[in-house]
Amino acid sequence: MKTSEFYFDLPEELIAQEPLKDRSSSRLLVADKNTESISHRHFRDIKEYLKAGDCLVINDTRVLPARLHGERVGTGAHIEVLLLVRKSIDTWEVLVRPGKKARPGDKISFGDGRLTAEVLETIEGGNRIIKFYYEGVFENILDELGEMPLPPYITHKLEDKERYQTVYAKHDGSAAAPTAGLHFTPELLKEIEEMGVKIAHVTLHVGLGTFRPVKAEDILDHEMHSEYYVVEEDQAAIMNEARKNGGRIIAVGTTSTRTLESVTDENGVVHAGSGWTKIFIYPGYTFKAVDCMITNFHLPESTLIMLVSALMGKDFIMRVYEEAVKERYRFFSFGDACLFLTK
Repeated sequence: MKTSEFYFDLPEELIAQEPLKDRSSSRLLVADKNTESISHRHFRDIKEYLKAGDCLVINDTRVLPARLHGERVGTGAHIEVLLLVRKSIDTWEVLVRPGKKARPGDKISFGDGRLTAEVLETIEGGNRIIKFYYEGVFENILDELGEMPLPPYITHKLEDKERYQTVYAKHDGSAAAPTAGLHFTPELLKEIEEMGVKIAHVTLHVGLGTFRPVKAEDILDHEMHSEYYVVEEDQAAIMNEARKNGGRIIAVGTTSTRTLESVTDENGVVHAGSGWTKIFIYPGYTFKAVDCMITNFHLPESTLIMLVSALMGKDFIMRVYEEAVKERYRFFSFGDACLFLTK
């Protein structure tokens, strides 16, 4: 299957640069696989498509303000550091720009010395391993000095850091938000629970690889990025009970979907656990856990549009996206949402 089969023309002005003030006022495109029908609603209307016994699965990862601006000690040269993977308490794998100014042994100062770092080594791919030095709590210092690592297609500066977090964000570790969840408000989640819908949490720390384009002509030649997940025993039990009783598993976002499909066996049983997943879902894949999905609109030729094509069928998805462009939906992280129904 060729990458070019997942291309669609997207006008640049449809890429949402800023979030809406009211999270749940985003538009909602509802696509039904069985009838191949498309409806246009608002996100707060999501309740009309849920029913008692269903299980909504959300990703409770929290985005780190992982972009730091510092200067090389001794020269004052500007250096930008982006935290990627925590290796130990104070040691991180990072992306450094410009890389030539960050050689092993070099020291970097952030916030007038509030936080300092030493470059330990250069690793495969050009990333660096650095160790931080500070007084106090690292997360507090990072919150003070760091910026949100917004996707490359968002050029506007984000005024409120919390607007790039879901209202249920809990566990620090992501380099990007699980954006399908940005549409939920505490009030809407409470209303959904009061309907008898169960809400289960998983954690998948989203890496920057989620924005990496598929450059291979044949999608099977693409190597997926690896992301860390956690599924707790009690949350797996909630999902298994819902499935046992005939409820649907509705994943909020591609991150929740990838997590569930990584921990569910061939009998549809979700297993608790933690680890790294590189699961690549594309047309032809048989879903083991997920029945329906809430998600945003994705990049052309991306692994994410391949994932939703696997769930809904490629031809139907391409028609959905054509309709979304025609109806001027807002795309990507701060954009509008889709509800994909298979049952």
